[in-house]
Parts: sequence; structure tokens; C-alpha cells
Amino acid sequence: MIQRICCGNVNCYLVADGKKAILVDTGREKHRQKVLEACRAYDVRLLALTHGHVDHVQNAAYLARELGCPIAMNQADNALLADNMAQPLSSHSFLGKIVRSASIKSFHQDKIPAITPDLSLEEGDSLDAYGVSARVIRLPGHTQGSVGIDVMERELIVGDALMNMFYPTTSMLYNDREAMLQSAARISALGERKIYFGHGKPVENRNWTR
Repeated sequence: MIQRICCGNVNCYLVADGKKAILVDTGREKHRQKVLEACRAYDVRLLALTHGHVDHVQNAAYLARELGCPIAMNQADNALLADNMAQPLSSHSFLGKIVRSASIKSFHQDKIPAITPDLSLEEGDSLDAYGVSARVIRLPGHTQGSVGIDVMERELIVGDALMNMFYPTTSMLYNDREAMLQSAARISALGERKIYFGHGKPVENRNWTR
């Protein structure tokens, strides 16, 4: 089961099997009580971060402390936890340039409380030990360390590897456009999946790069 927690324009997700669960992404500080209350209904055993941008990680230290669970993120994004500008972002569409401007403003203004991930999410890692049937898929491009969480090969949480801010599409912002497109093509090749975005409502998988 995947429960979407809307935190403004950012999504967090509880992936649960009975009462056992993991939390994917954390939202911004102003939404932390909403996320915490949603988590209280479960035994949350892991906080998994799809990537290191502030809107996805700002509550990580707080929630990990309150829930007593470890934090996991791919180590390629560790530098972003100290400086979200450590991996410059580009965009090519008009809407993407608007989103990029707003994101960079946020990166300068919004601070991330100190986080030291307890483990690195790597390609193929199983999350069964944390109570859910899911595995990690590396999806670099938006950031160098972006990952997805593939739940029972039926549902895929993609972070910002894809976006649905205005309409479902490849990521409007990227550190490496070619890698982003390769990751989008990889998602398409997975076949039937429901796609859960970091921004926007879920949709069925499709050909993202046509």
C-alpha cells in the first residue's frame, strides 16, 4: 500500500505492509507535523530520500529522531545536504525555467538541518528488511544520486526523475539532461507500473521520451 501525503506541491509517501512501513521523502518544515501524524499510524522503520533537495529532505533529521528510524539516501547526493547548489540545475522549457528560478531561490533561502544518512541506497537494494516488499532503482539525472522505490514491481516512486507539476513529463530540471532522459527511458521499459511523483498526482507508466 502506498499512501500519498500532500505537503503543498511536494509529495511524501508511506509504503506499508500492515503496520510496518517506510517513509519516502519528508516535505518542508512547515508540513512536518502533518507528515509525523500520518506516520504515527505505522511502525516506520526507514526514512528513504529520493534525492537531496531541500523540499524533499528538510524534515529528515526531525522525523528520524521522532520516529526512531535510520535515514537512507544515495551517497552521490550527500554534498547537496550541505549546499543544494552543489549540483547545478538546468532546464530547457519555458515552464522549466520558471520552476528552476523558484527552486534556486528556495535553495538559497531554505536551510536543511544537519543530516548524516545512515546508509546509501544503491541499485537493487531490497527494502524487505524494513518490512516492505520494495527495491531501489538508480535514476540519476535530476540529481546525481536520484533513486526510485519500486514497490512489488507494480508501483514506482520516482522522486523528481519525472514530474507532474503541470502535466506528466520528464524532469523539468536536471543536473545531467542525458542521464535524466536515460532514467526516464528506463522507467518506461519497466512496463506496467503506477508512477508516483515527487510533484503531482500519480499516473500510469508510459513512454516518457517519445
